[in-house]
Amino acid sequence: KVNKVKFQENLNIINHRGPDNQGIYQDEDIIFGHNRLSILDTNLRSSQPMSYKHLIITYNGEIYNYLEIKNKLIKKGYKFKTTSDTEVVLMAWLEWSYKCLELFEGMFAFAIWDNKTKILFLARDKFGEKPLFWAKDNKDIIFSSELSALINLLSFKPKINKNNKANHKFIKNVIAVRMEIIKHIKPILLTT
Repeated sequence: KVNKVKFQENLNIINHRGPDNQGIYQDEDIIFGHNRLSILDTNLRSSQPMSYKHLIITYNGEIYNYLEIKNKLIKKGYKFKTTSDTEVVLMAWLEWSYKCLELFEGMFAFAIWDNKTKILFLARDKFGEKPLFWAKDNKDIIFSSELSALINLLSFKPKINKNNKANHKFIKNVIAVRMEIIKHIKPILLTT
């Protein structure tokens, strides 16, 4: 369990990533924090973490074809409260689960927590433009878009991985490099 005061301090460390708004979601299982840079929908209704039914999302990026996906979801009966692509990502996850990644054209990294199934899903775009790192700390999974905030939340002192060997993997004609720069902290692999 993460101390909320310590969590807030570390969220402030990365405030430069989104100075327009800051939000925290916490329940007995998880805590999400978000610093928002308002681009598509500057209204507070699009603040994050955003929730809908049993899903909570924190999202960074832009889905270029979000209006096309939104129209598909509207035809399926979904109703939207915002004009943000965050809400589209959340509804797309509700409709298609992880297969929604196949629809997304853009640069993104996000986390979705399903309060019903107790599953945490982390994803990045296929080119890895948006950073997302994670580490296992005892029974907890800690993730962040910046190493500085993640490292400060760990119960152990991380060390540079001197044995770092890049693992190459071909993904749709793009080479994705998986590098563990700091021991026990890994980047989220690229979506295919």
